[in-house]
Amino acid sequence: MLEIGAEAARKRLPELLDRAHVGEQTIVKKRGIPYAAIVALDQRVIVRKEGLLSLKSTGRGLWSKNSSKKIDQYRNEWE
Repeated sequence: MLEIGAEAARKRLPELLDRAHVGEQTIVKKRGIPYAAIVALDQRVIVRKEGLLSLKSTGRGLWSKNSSKKIDQYRNEWE
């Protein structure tokens, strides 16, 4: 695996793309910190960030088996 600075990667991008196409990975660093990887498409890993909507209805059973009774109980505490 090749590690290269960002400026050098910019200058050598066609070469790095060819290397990725044959399966070689390249780590691109900025000021010594890894920022990106140039890899072949079949080697990539897709990370999906879930939004709040993905949590919808995941609290089933969180309050109790009968959540409506539990919510009524909490409401009655305030009255």
